[in-house]
Amino acid sequence: MKRFALFALMLLAAPAAHAQTGVRIVVPAHDIARGEVIAESDLTTALVDGAALMSGVVMRADAISGMQTRRVLRAGEPLRADDVRRPVMVSKGQTVTMLFTAPGVELTAMGRAMGEGGVGDMVTVQNPVSFRMITATVTGPGTVRAIAATPVITARK
Repeated sequence: MKRFALFALMLLAAPAAHAQTGVRIVVPAHDIARGEVIAESDLTTALVDGAALMSGVVMRADAISGMQTRRVLRAGEPLRADDVRRPVMVSKGQTVTMLFTAPGVELTAMGRAMGEGGVGDMVTVQNPVSFRMITATVTGPGTVRAIAATPVITARK
């Protein structure tokens, strides 16, 4: 009987002790429109109950500073990593400069981006002459670096 009473007391005390523990998260200091680039001055912190914490919530301001919003962010609401992305440097349909490099050779050509992306993102680019699709990495505004295709070597009998 003593064990049951001790267990019941632990259960009653647990929510009160748990409610006192809080986690500091990053929240917008004011409403931020979709497509805006976030500065550290746009952010503040808030204390939330650890039990109410959702997965993917941003805990550090430097993790999203300089990122672009995917949706309208409301002041005081928790930010999730999915709410932001790298700023778009290449837009879908935009004419981009493609850079091809090989040992001793560097070529540039124009192409049309088939998707959008920020620096470091992979995008598909269409060569307007051959209509071939090329996978490339965004390196800056309107520029991409083509990924070298690996040659396929087949053994002959």
